[in-house]
Amino acid sequence: MTIGFSSRVAIACSVVCAVGLPALAPGSAAARVGTDPGAARPTASRSPSLHSPGTQVLPRAGAPALPEVSALSWLVADARTGEVLAGHDAHRPLPPASTLKTLFALTVLPVLPGGVQHTVKGADLAGIGDGSSRVGVAEGHTYRVADLWRGVFLNSGNDAVHVLAAMNGGWQSTAVQMQARARALGALDTRVVSPDGYDAPGQVSSAYDLAVFGRAGLRNPDFARYCATVRAKFPAGGWSYDIQNTNRLLTGADGVAPYPGLIGVKNGYTTNAGNTLVAAAHRGGRTLVVTVMNPRAGGPHAVYEEARSLLDWGFAAADRVTPVGTLVPSRATPAASSPPATADASSPAPATAQAGPAAASPASDGSDDGGWWDTVAIVGAAVVGAGAVALALRRRPHAPGR
Repeated sequence: MTIGFSSRVAIACSVVCAVGLPALAPGSAAARVGTDPGAARPTASRSPSLHSPGTQVLPRAGAPALPEVSALSWLVADARTGEVLAGHDAHRPLPPASTLKTLFALTVLPVLPGGVQHTVKGADLAGIGDGSSRVGVAEGHTYRVADLWRGVFLNSGNDAVHVLAAMNGGWQSTAVQMQARARALGALDTRVVSPDGYDAPGQVSSAYDLAVFGRAGLRNPDFARYCATVRAKFPAGGWSYDIQNTNRLLTGADGVAPYPGLIGVKNGYTTNAGNTLVAAAHRGGRTLVVTVMNPRAGGPHAVYEEARSLLDWGFAAADRVTPVGTLVPSRATPAASSPPATADASSPAPATAQAGPAAASPASDGSDDGGWWDTVAIVGAAVVGAGAVALALRRRPHAPGR
């Protein structure tokens, strides 16, 4: 016996399958066609309010008032969800100073394992800007990559950045890679000229982009561990010396009270940029990331005090404001782990230590979960289509035998 059915039934089944696929996928099929899987999801960020000048905040009943902040630009966001709680000129392009080292680390950390050793050549240290901060890297000495990263995160050492960039293929190549990494994260305000953050014509970032970098960095266990390290030993041939993190909100140095629950991330200063800071802190199951760029009042420590006041406000207001935007998702899957205690590298943590508010497996750094959704959508469409076929066959009378 042969079972047949009309072309109308076949068309109907095809239509059901076609409808089933976008219905089960997280976004429309049309939105996914021609999309680079490594590119940012444009609809997940760039709230129009964040591009508007001035302060952007949407308080609800009971929300505390924003503190007085003199910085040219600032932003407060939830590190887990990426929701922006408030911001001021968040996309304003400004010199980032050494906070740009967050993007440098995001770019180079994954390709240079901490245990690799390198003997520094004179060419590695060429071109370091006048007045640059240095950790004391010396030509002819051999360093582990992990030592150089501590020099970057703790001492903001431009000499360490130059050596790591040389190991990564060179200064200009690293700048190009950093620019590509910024684009992949959806940080469209950033222009990289000098990977160490040294003042250079045309080099800018924004409070929004730096918050994106800080949030992405905290999902990398190595980044999170380095940026939370308070002090360490730096090798100098046959001996070593102490170095301490220059982030005073972390260390409590120079009369700046340490902030409870602070994780890091990176501070900076240049003549053109003024004082800049990306800071993250954890309290009561919530992690916030704050960016402060170039305070205009309050002296050299104002960047820390203004970050402190914004963190305090953010923890108090998080459930009492409507988000004004969203940081571009890094496509990493956040874990619900707590951040690390502030570290002392005199007793180095193991390479596998979980760190940061969302320490994740290596696969979570920039990986895309789109393939999983595609599989679900295809299977779902097949199930829906098969159901439609079965229904059509049940309703159609059997054809006579031939």
